[in-house]
Amino acid sequence: MCTGAVLGSLALSLLAGPARAAGGPPEARPAPPPAPAPTHVRGTAPTPAPAPDTAGLDALLRTALGQGAPGAAARIDDHRTSYDGPATVHRLAEGVADRADAEAMDTADRFRIGSVTKTFSAVVLLQLVAEGRLRLDTSVDHYLPGLLPDARITVRHVLGHRSGLYDYTEDLFARTVPGFEAVRTKVFTLRELVARSLRHPLTGTPGAAYSYSNTNYVVAGLLIEKLTGEPVRTAYEDRIIGPLKLADTFYVHPGTAIPGRHAHGYLTPDEPGGALVDATEQTVSWAQSAGALISSARDLNTFLSALLGGRLLPAAQLAEMRRWFPAGTGQGYGLGLRRRDLSCGISVYGHTGAVQGFYTYAFTGENGLRSYTAVVNTSNNGAVQATMLRTLEPVFCGKRARVR
Repeated sequence: MCTGAVLGSLALSLLAGPARAAGGPPEARPAPPPAPAPTHVRGTAPTPAPAPDTAGLDALLRTALGQGAPGAAARIDDHRTSYDGPATVHRLAEGVADRADAEAMDTADRFRIGSVTKTFSAVVLLQLVAEGRLRLDTSVDHYLPGLLPDARITVRHVLGHRSGLYDYTEDLFARTVPGFEAVRTKVFTLRELVARSLRHPLTGTPGAAYSYSNTNYVVAGLLIEKLTGEPVRTAYEDRIIGPLKLADTFYVHPGTAIPGRHAHGYLTPDEPGGALVDATEQTVSWAQSAGALISSARDLNTFLSALLGGRLLPAAQLAEMRRWFPAGTGQGYGLGLRRRDLSCGISVYGHTGAVQGFYTYAFTGENGLRSYTAVVNTSNNGAVQATMLRTLEPVFCGKRARVR
């Protein structure tokens, strides 16, 4: 099922000196590159982006179905040149949200957003930086004494995946389906998850190379709870969900259900040809502040537009978020935010999410004028994952994109 473009309105979805190792000299950390300059001053009209190629996008969604995804949906909220006028909203959906009753996938469906949660967590901590309650280049050990094995690990290292902390999920999900079933209804504390990571030595020197690890954002959750005195759920609700009126965004941990209308998520077994496993209901306690939020395409577009548009963070903290370190070919990672460079010469900003049963791609352009979220209701499927990455090209580069 694919519907055409429709008109609608967009409902509008850390700073100290260098850390020191205990009893040692100041940490030697390469200075991060400067944040990119904005392409235009708020209130002036930027050069319009090429119109999205919705036919090319829909073709890729259908390709994902052919590769094993039961359903796929995408939404583009496009303000083109101004926040003040109405947004053009493109909604596309293919396949089914529930294999049991063949209910069609819909762009209004809620789903588990996985690691897109990390961007929410980073925003909360950067807001605390702006309030003077947290410093990016201070040791995590200053705020959470004794938690980590190396006092050189700073808040900035954690948020930028440069701490060297081992990713405990490598152990939990060494076997995909058995690993999932072992934790589906389990409830962990955040400190228990950190302890699982610390069974292993650091994978690198703190502050050196980017190395993605869910452990970093479990530490982020502990920082949020220590500094606010409230659960991470309250921080998300009070600082992001409430102010942006994100009606489809929830942190239900340790609850297992997705509230309201939602897509079912299907986990692909490691064995070729194995039956998909309905992984919709789970605590996601193995992730929490690293990946347990539920949302919708509309809410994620609202969130990213607000973030890149400067409505969630002061300019100084947004610039910190956008200090990029190399994170693979054609991409950089800042603080809870990923940059991807496209074939047409532009870059987009956001995050990807993988949680049992769902892949999410949520990105926005410079200043948040065009935001895009897509979801497929399967995971552990590399072909589908690669196809969904390719959808960024027709959305942001238009018909001139080379869709391969």
